[in-house]
Amino acid sequence: MLRSTCIALFLMIFGCSNNIEPTSTPKVLTEVQILKASNPNYGDQFGVGGTLLGDAVVMSADGSTLAVGATFEASNSISNQEDNSFYGAGAVYVFTNQGGNWIQEAYLKPSNPGITDNFGYAVEISDDGDTLVVSSVFEASSQTGVNPDIEDEILPQAGAVYVFTRDAGNWSEEAYIKAPNTGHMPDDPMALSDGDQFGFAVSINGAGNKLAIASITEDSGATGVNGDMTDNSAVSAGAVYIYEKSESGWEFSDYLKASNAGGGDLFGYSLSFSQDGNTLAIGGYDEDGSLNGNNDVQDDDVAGMGAVYVFEDQADGWIQTAYLKGSYQERNDSIGVVVDISADGRTLVSAALDEDSMMTGVNPVPEPDWESDLSTGGVYVFVKGDSGQWSQEAYIKASNTGIQDWFGSRLELSPNGDELIIGSQLEDSDSHGIEGDQSNDNAQEAGAAYLFTRENGEWTQQYYFKGSNTEAYDEFASTLSTNFDGSIIAIGARGEDSSLAEDGSIQPGDNSLLESGAVYIFTYN
Repeated sequence: MLRSTCIALFLMIFGCSNNIEPTSTPKVLTEVQILKASNPNYGDQFGVGGTLLGDAVVMSADGSTLAVGATFEASNSISNQEDNSFYGAGAVYVFTNQGGNWIQEAYLKPSNPGITDNFGYAVEISDDGDTLVVSSVFEASSQTGVNPDIEDEILPQAGAVYVFTRDAGNWSEEAYIKAPNTGHMPDDPMALSDGDQFGFAVSINGAGNKLAIASITEDSGATGVNGDMTDNSAVSAGAVYIYEKSESGWEFSDYLKASNAGGGDLFGYSLSFSQDGNTLAIGGYDEDGSLNGNNDVQDDDVAGMGAVYVFEDQADGWIQTAYLKGSYQERNDSIGVVVDISADGRTLVSAALDEDSMMTGVNPVPEPDWESDLSTGGVYVFVKGDSGQWSQEAYIKASNTGIQDWFGSRLELSPNGDELIIGSQLEDSDSHGIEGDQSNDNAQEAGAAYLFTRENGEWTQQYYFKGSNTEAYDEFASTLSTNFDGSIIAIGARGEDSSLAEDGSIQPGDNSLLESGAVYIFTYN
């Protein structure tokens, strides 16, 4: 497929032998900068959340601001970046685009940092870059509501979300948000507590006044919208909470559950708002429904298929409007691990991370393979028609599909839905830079990214790329983000190992700070 793509690009640029003039100039992808934290340290994992799938690199739509989480950063306060006394407290770094050069503007900590709170686990930003949402998924307060007493630390893994705002370049904490049903203490005092991991995933609308927050281990067996939060009959079914900002501040609005909520479904594992905040895509990667397609039978006959749910905020409130499966899904494929939706809410992508096909390219037809457990990964593209119904538009595989590559571990869809960056953070090629050799497996878990574009409903791979210094175990593309027109791309590599020289530069071949992490900036124009 890549060879045919290259031929097509050659013809577009140089024309054919009969002197046909090219109709357009293809965009060029270029690496322009590598970012490190102002206090890089061993194991901080600058550029990723607290798990392999933490979403901790976000760029504002206007391309002015970039926020990067480092959930294992260990300082106990904002005043001393060199302190390492609070393991896993976490931090967020804010960079601004100054004429194409990214400069660190701020180093953020929550008002109540705690050991292993993992502040920076999930990060989201408004279109103008002035509102920033950060989760601490393992924060331990049992309090509920917005801006409660923060002295309580008796419910491990309860989770919390913080909202920061910027005024004239100065950042301040605007809100500290806890779920209305944070979790419950066990009846047996010797048993482990049952925090709900509020903030496992977050999403904010473009205006920065509507917020979705997921608790993947929330236990209610309720279904639909605004059901019984006190029910604890479905362990780790998962829930999503909607908050809206009014003149008096942030307020809880709605409580969303899957139409087929079940124990262990992990509803809310991934979230994505449309720009206006009126459409919300929600992934539940361990959901067990059996049929492929849209709004088909929602039973529990096939374990771990996963599902994507679409909710819309209509005149009478939130309602679930779609339940999506990929056409080739099988047992344990886990669609819904990652979701992303276009600005207009009409194109949706989701990864089936444990999909096992060894096929390559766009729209291949795989053989049944659920027993092979290869976890190559696949990505499904869905589109919303004029009638409001969703349908599958494409099934996308890597150009160099490999065992345990996790193609689709991160997804970034351009606002118009016509450009898609796919991360494969466990891909193993030893190449560097743009369009390197993708045929070998000589650098385990180095990671790679793939850029696809859509024209007239047809998807084509344009680029396969890595960082200029990507090495084994860097996990390049463990996070992804772009600005509104896709001309600036930020790619995280949580396992990158370099330190900073005295002049702030990264030294070639330097691996002195294992898993300190880095973020790569590319232009695409």
